[in-house]
Amino acid sequence: MSLIDLSKQVALGVDIGGTNTKFGIVNHRGEVLDKGSLKTDAYDKVEDFIDALYEHVYPLMEKHGSEKHFDGIGVGAPNANYYKGTIELAPNLPWKGVIPFTELMTAKFNLPCTVTNDANAAALGEMLFGAARGMKDFIMITLGTGVGSGIISNGSLIYGHDGFAGELGHTIVKPGGRKHWSTGSEGSLEAYASATGITITAKKMRAEFPESMLNQYPEDEINSKTVYECAIKEDPIAIEVFRYTGQKLGEALANFVMFSSPQAILLFGGVIKAGDFILKPAKLHMERNLLPIFRNKVKLVFSELDEADAAILGASALVWEK
Repeated sequence: MSLIDLSKQVALGVDIGGTNTKFGIVNHRGEVLDKGSLKTDAYDKVEDFIDALYEHVYPLMEKHGSEKHFDGIGVGAPNANYYKGTIELAPNLPWKGVIPFTELMTAKFNLPCTVTNDANAAALGEMLFGAARGMKDFIMITLGTGVGSGIISNGSLIYGHDGFAGELGHTIVKPGGRKHWSTGSEGSLEAYASATGITITAKKMRAEFPESMLNQYPEDEINSKTVYECAIKEDPIAIEVFRYTGQKLGEALANFVMFSSPQAILLFGGVIKAGDFILKPAKLHMERNLLPIFRNKVKLVFSELDEADAAILGASALVWEK
């Protein structure tokens, strides 16, 4: 039996978003050899989407297939069930109900396929290719339009009995607090610490402080990016928006630390571009709310994955996690 040449083994990583789907061919070193994208919302039927994905991907597979061996396909998608290989009741995808996604993908591509939610995929990518290399216990928090999470314990993702564990963004950080725009829950972490939550906070605070630089922008231009632009110009209200956001995040992180005692919490996503404006208050309030036995033990760090390729890397990591 010949030895396997890892340098010739590759995986196809696919990240399915509500608007766009990104895909790439990834090797064992976490190098994206080729990539592309297509519109998710252009296909009302999942079968048509998979056909279109195949048409986009096949030329890349042909290009690399003569010298590479494809181990499989990893997919990160909203509401993906790792155990069943399904995408279930995803509110931001055009395909409704329970979709037997891996079954359909394997039939089309003739390759084994694994799915999980996008934040779980990001955690696996970080463990194989990023800042969590060598760690067996950490939590990945993705701070983007929403707040996602992936929990690694003893080297394995926590999926729970049904495949949906780890929705830390929907834990309640302020009972009876801000109503979530989609779920209707009151006071969830996502309602405060996401880019959407930051926008809501900024609009509320600028209305209370007319002197803020934030009032120089039209209502529809207020977002986490414009808040950052004002913060670096030392606008105290913009800085307070991030401080308040960091406080809510830090209070939640303290609860997460006491749940799984991780070596580190990794932060990823567009919101972390705010840097220390959000990191310092998050660290302060995390430590302040921890029991003494947990204090000063948990690193709070930013992801090392390139944001443009992170979703593809994370999805491809599914192929090799076992």
